[in-house]
Amino acid sequence: MTLHVPTSNTTTVLTIPIGFIRVANVALAYNNSTTTRTSPGSIGFGALDRPSFRSPMHRPEARATMPLHREPHLGPHLRRQSASDAFFAHSTAQRVNTDAVIATALTRQYPDRHLSIVPRASVDLLAYAAAGHARATPLADDNLTSATATAAAQTVESNGGGGGDSFPASLAWDVYVPPARRLDGSPGAVARALLFGKFAYHWSGHDFILYIADGRDGSSSYPQVTNLYLMSTRDPSSPSPNGDAHVQALILAAGQWASELHDEIWVFDGGRWLKDANLYRSVRRASWDAVILDPDMKKALIEDHLSFFNGRDTYEQLRVPWKRGVIYYGPPGNGKTISIKAMMNTLYSLDKPVPTLYVRTLASFAGPEYSIQLIFRKARQFAPCYLVFEDLDSIVSDSVRSYFLNEVDGLQSNDGIFMIGSTNHLDRLDPGIAKRPSRFDRKYLFPNPSFDERVAYAHFWQGKLAPNRDIEFPDELCTAIARITDGFSFAYLQEAFVAALLAIARDHTGGPAGNGRQLQHGKVREERNDKQRPSGRPRATPSTVDGPDDWVEVLDRTLVSPGGKDKKPDLDKLILWVEIQKQVKILREGMEDEKRGSSA
Repeated sequence: MTLHVPTSNTTTVLTIPIGFIRVANVALAYNNSTTTRTSPGSIGFGALDRPSFRSPMHRPEARATMPLHREPHLGPHLRRQSASDAFFAHSTAQRVNTDAVIATALTRQYPDRHLSIVPRASVDLLAYAAAGHARATPLADDNLTSATATAAAQTVESNGGGGGDSFPASLAWDVYVPPARRLDGSPGAVARALLFGKFAYHWSGHDFILYIADGRDGSSSYPQVTNLYLMSTRDPSSPSPNGDAHVQALILAAGQWASELHDEIWVFDGGRWLKDANLYRSVRRASWDAVILDPDMKKALIEDHLSFFNGRDTYEQLRVPWKRGVIYYGPPGNGKTISIKAMMNTLYSLDKPVPTLYVRTLASFAGPEYSIQLIFRKARQFAPCYLVFEDLDSIVSDSVRSYFLNEVDGLQSNDGIFMIGSTNHLDRLDPGIAKRPSRFDRKYLFPNPSFDERVAYAHFWQGKLAPNRDIEFPDELCTAIARITDGFSFAYLQEAFVAALLAIARDHTGGPAGNGRQLQHGKVREERNDKQRPSGRPRATPSTVDGPDDWVEVLDRTLVSPGGKDKKPDLDKLILWVEIQKQVKILREGMEDEKRGSSA
């Protein structure tokens, strides 16, 4: 853009790239008597047949009253203001560079103190204090002098404000935060977002003055720059060129604390790393006892992971890179996710806990390639670590495959990184990922459950329903259900049980999908109306261990009947057996339709 700035005798032409012009630091006056035109095709105010802007500095009387050029943004009254006065006067006028204004005001307000400016995004000293490692006490800033108050009020009035004789000591937003789960009955909370404030800050025997200021300049919401201004007593003997040694020690301690995990898991989502405490709590409830797998396969999975993290010396002795990759594959709903969560919990329980880095998606404002760079940068920073790519085939698409492979086996060291990827469709993975051992060394198949595993899963439901006296669930029913569910995944088995129980509940309550039949100890009422269980059989109460996602391993299925050998029950009279057969039939028809659709 071409900007014409007339002086007393000549017109100075400034060429400024379009998009980078900023009329904020320079006071411009509108001149109605002078217009200039530029040559055809040029871009400028003259080319648009607009009156030119003329600097008031061309008038002698203006030059005598204008502030010095070295401080064009600070009028004489600003030089006597406190930091809070400077912030509000600046924010109610043309905002140019909040950081420079606050730093200048603080240097003048506290000439005997050292100023350290700390971006809050890098080190959050207030969060560090809230965690109990320091103490931050809100303070009111120094009061305005009468001269400053008058000048500040004039500034507000000149910008359309209502005037007044002072500014507030702080600025904050009260924000309503809705509840995370409406089911919990919580009304939510009111949180305070601090935009400007002053604190007395105490840490490790040292006292500081701390300011926080939101430095969002201009009308754009991005980037949001919030800085912390730490004022400390000057120490002439300090050897540190960046301020007093205890200031640097505080920043280092708070920064180290912020970079660590505190009952959280690193989750990459939306192009950035976030700390997820909810996922951590879910993982800590996961257990290998809650995973129904072939015992040999379960043992191999656990040993594969533990031998890697405990075997750094072995890798070094063999002179091979200390990195490993494993792929879990197989039909959906067969335990890949819960196995990953159980392993995450195992690694967190070690004497030296191994953190998990969980990748949800590569989608980012900067593109998936940049996301991959951030992911592996964080993994190298936290190594040894467990890097999880769930649904690997959908995360690593063809467009980013090459970039992903370069990070996996590129020039930078990936020592200590154990990558785990899961997929329901191994055939969709690029051969460079699925078939090259140096990237993903082992593949574990999670097939549909065997007959014995289906029996075990039925025993899990037997244990869950044990307190319900309206559902009769003998051991023979577990075997019968396993026989009719050949080819079912654990997810399909779960759906069969859930759908059957919902149908029974509707029938029992006379719901819209039922016929009002009443149950009596697991049988249709007209079939049996006594309150005795058949043959005096005790209710099945196997010992179970509850796990996340309703996966439970039946630990002890030995049921002893005090009455000797029981008579086999008539399964056809059990309402659970009747309903579950219906649901299995519906699910199997859906499976057949899906197969026909995929083969067409």
